[in-house]
Amino acid sequence: MASKPDLSELLEALDPLADLAHRHLWLIDLLAWVRGGGDSVPRSVARVTLLLDALEQRPGERAKLQAWWQVLLGTVDATALLADFGFSSRSAFASELAERLRLKWLPGTPETTDASSLFSLVLCNKFDAQWLNALDDSVLARLATLLQVSCDEVNSGNCGWIPDAGQHRVSPWQATLLEALTFCTSQIRATGFSPELRLRMSAPARETAPFHALDSDVIALQAAFLAEPQQHGPARQAALQQYVTRLELCRQAAASVYTHLDANGISVNLVFQLRQLRTRVLRIRALLDCLMHDEPQRHTAQLLAQLVLIGQERRSVRALITANSSMLAAKVAERSSETGEHYITRTRAEYFQMLRDAAGGGAVISLTTLLKFFVVSLGLSAFWGGFFNGLNYAASFVLVQMLHWTVATKQPAMTAPAMAAKLKELGTPEAVEGFVDQVAHLFRSQIAAIVGNLALVVPGVLAISGALWLAFGAPMIDAKTAAYVLHSLDLRGPTVLFAAFTGVLLFASSIIAGWVENWFVLNRLDSAVRFNPRFTRVLGAPRADRWANFMRRNISGLASNISLGFMLGLVPAFAAFFGLGLDVRHVTLSTGQIAAAAASLGLDIFRQSAMWWALASIVFIGVLNLGVSFYLAFRLALRAHNVSGVDRQRIGLAIKTRMRHRLGGFFWPAAEPATTPAKDPDHG
Repeated sequence: MASKPDLSELLEALDPLADLAHRHLWLIDLLAWVRGGGDSVPRSVARVTLLLDALEQRPGERAKLQAWWQVLLGTVDATALLADFGFSSRSAFASELAERLRLKWLPGTPETTDASSLFSLVLCNKFDAQWLNALDDSVLARLATLLQVSCDEVNSGNCGWIPDAGQHRVSPWQATLLEALTFCTSQIRATGFSPELRLRMSAPARETAPFHALDSDVIALQAAFLAEPQQHGPARQAALQQYVTRLELCRQAAASVYTHLDANGISVNLVFQLRQLRTRVLRIRALLDCLMHDEPQRHTAQLLAQLVLIGQERRSVRALITANSSMLAAKVAERSSETGEHYITRTRAEYFQMLRDAAGGGAVISLTTLLKFFVVSLGLSAFWGGFFNGLNYAASFVLVQMLHWTVATKQPAMTAPAMAAKLKELGTPEAVEGFVDQVAHLFRSQIAAIVGNLALVVPGVLAISGALWLAFGAPMIDAKTAAYVLHSLDLRGPTVLFAAFTGVLLFASSIIAGWVENWFVLNRLDSAVRFNPRFTRVLGAPRADRWANFMRRNISGLASNISLGFMLGLVPAFAAFFGLGLDVRHVTLSTGQIAAAAASLGLDIFRQSAMWWALASIVFIGVLNLGVSFYLAFRLALRAHNVSGVDRQRIGLAIKTRMRHRLGGFFWPAAEPATTPAKDPDHG
């Protein structure tokens, strides 16, 4: 491997007359020398100082570098770099992902006149942003003096649009900044005029129409900059103030769209446009600092450092996923937080109602267990067996929803966002105590849901198996299948892994529910069902109205239950196709299967160690189903609510104190204080 050249070799290799590729390769080598090992900012800054000192001592090398710089300015247009670097040209996730993978994996060529491509090759490391920001004012001033040229010295298109009278007042760099301002302004104006955004702006924002005059303001700013030589001349300052004010009005007009998104659903394309607009406004402010500030060199270094970080993020697949999911995460968390409040019991009446609802869910799951074994007995292929099992699970979960009952494992993905929302309000000791109350209520409610589910699924399966024995002379499953059930649920096998994986599927169903509900609201499908002439002709207006109300209330639950059912049925089949060997373990369904095995093998089953290992696994399956789902939903909600800096030690201490003094409150609701009846005025 060839060693990196030192400074003397770099200066000797400098050739302003070299071809395009080799001129740019020299720049790449120079910045690699400045970067060094990428482990010491002071050393990199010292290398920049060493370069400046060497050039001052070698007038010939200094002249060659300045000639090289003039050729670079004449062949590479930096306007697109300053105005558009880091901005995506598309909002579709798949196409943007493909573009990022291309940038990440395919090599770039230095034989280019595209400043953005060259920038990615020259300043290609996050460390570059650190040493650029660390350059002091004296070094920046020396660099500016070294690289200072005028428009008439450079054969560049950057200055071609400037009138001859103004070219002697600006440098090619200032001309590029002015043109980049025009570019960014045009993009913001085009976004402001897009129909999708205008329809969702507030009425005052549309009436003031700030986007209309944005072009004339930037033209006035450019004219004032070219006509007035003084840095703080009155014409420049007035034009700058007018332009900045108009830009802020445009930003506020665009921000009014977010209120519409909260009420009417999130459009990925619209959010993409809004983020692009906001980021372009920030880019314009950075360009103005480089152009108008008293210390333009400092702001130029900061802009270049920012572009380095943007270039790194532009290649990041993780950043793309985070950006695309954040708004939907907020919507899911908001919806789940509202729904989750209904699953947290606070009074004895609510607690017993939860037990009844969970018992109803357990009764339905006992029928689900019967149908599951029926599908298994058909001997279908893996896909069709998984499909009909998924259909069975989905129909059962939907039936539980329609009867207003509950399945315990559905709750954590809903209650976690409700708990996360409470973390934003922990500023006082009373608020911490209130949060501990919520923890106790939540834990007690979840225990009630599990107890209710399991308390009825076991007798339900035993009753069904007994009825089948009386009717057909055989239980729900034969002895061979019963033995297989116990073996598959053995705690010593992969049951724990499968239970955690099921928790992931439970969380995923809540994400799907949030996405479907947002899509339903965004496209106003409830209004379409209620008023569309084709629907009203077929259904009649009253029935169409009832259907619209039903879908609006239940679309989230239906999406969650149906998606969960089919994932529980089909994911193991697809995993087997790829040889992954994944399976699912749902606590209520698994308990029903053990009950079916007990009905088949009789009391002798309790003499088998396999039975006790299977029963022990139920505890772990329940904890992992609920715990993994709750953890993932809680982390998502924290990010969506922008909750950070939580004092975990303080909260943990408060929960431990509560458990020492009132442990029973985590399992049983306290008695409600008796209400003192109002005195009858006639009876004192």
